[in-house]
Amino acid sequence: MQTKMNSDFNIDRLVRKNVAQMKPYSSARDEFKADGRKMTFLDANENPFDNGVNRYPDPQQANLKSELAIQKGLREEHILLGNGSDEVLDLLFRAFCSPGRDNIITLPPTYGMYKVLADLNEVENREIFLKKNFQPDVDTILDEVDANTKLLFLCSPNNPTGNTFSEEAVLKLLNNFNGLLVIDEAYIDFSSQESWLKRLQEFPNLVITQTLSKAYGQAGIRLGICYASTEIISILNKIKPPYNVNVLTQQKALERLQATEEVELEIKKILGQKGFLEKELSKISFVSEIFPSEANFLLARVDNADQRYEQLLKKEIVVRNRSNQPLCENTIRFTVGTMAENIKLVKALQEIEMNNQKEMASK
Repeated sequence: MQTKMNSDFNIDRLVRKNVAQMKPYSSARDEFKADGRKMTFLDANENPFDNGVNRYPDPQQANLKSELAIQKGLREEHILLGNGSDEVLDLLFRAFCSPGRDNIITLPPTYGMYKVLADLNEVENREIFLKKNFQPDVDTILDEVDANTKLLFLCSPNNPTGNTFSEEAVLKLLNNFNGLLVIDEAYIDFSSQESWLKRLQEFPNLVITQTLSKAYGQAGIRLGICYASTEIISILNKIKPPYNVNVLTQQKALERLQATEEVELEIKKILGQKGFLEKELSKISFVSEIFPSEANFLLARVDNADQRYEQLLKKEIVVRNRSNQPLCENTIRFTVGTMAENIKLVKALQEIEMNNQKEMASK
């Protein structure tokens, strides 16, 4: 699909004045650039006794960014790494949104941290509900934009609904919104839709966040990734903490990124189990609807989500009741587990169904 570049976008208009004028903190490891020689480091007031973690980590995570750049077909200057995606998202608020003045737009039902970060940074959150088919209401979104709208968050595949947003909708927003359009692709590795990374160079206002927490199975190491123009990454680098990604996270992330065959096999297994789980859920009488999912979970509508949630808890199974989200009345989100875990879930639901039928028959 042919598109025109958003010629009205101006990064200098978006960035906070104090951020534009500030100079970043320069750490000891920023000032000395390693060149491969074995050096004696007496510059950073570290404990000199080697135990594997006595030295500060690389503040720019060069090895990790190099591997990501190769895999994604980008230059390292387009990448920023954070302590989980939440830190990356918070940096966007702190760099571009002035407290008490600016606003953002989110599209509920969606990932809850956008609202939390807006509240934390004293930024107005303008919520535009998704349409009934869980697609963005593009015209309403654009009507809500004003001169102080800095960020627009699209979670695609979306959490908790599981669907991706249409290319047509995203392109219209990219071409008509002069703030930063942030596409959260935490679940993109499970999707049949291509990442928007392939079009990063076309849109100066496009920011993409990804994570190693889902498909790569590294939720415990907290590694979030931001892809954007070199101008945007440069601004974020100004304000990020100097050593925000620790040594152990960098090492573990690099190992996992290089284990491509293992990761691909796990994704394939998860997708296979999602198909099994969807088939079995459709047989449960109190499950009325299963929403299409491009993620590693299924959102299902049931007769009474509060009751079903508690019944599963009694069977030592924890799921997520999403009924408090807009358009998600009486819904439960089921993460796809291992084959054994999914079988356990299905059996538990079947037992609950059988007990319900017995109760109904006895009345």
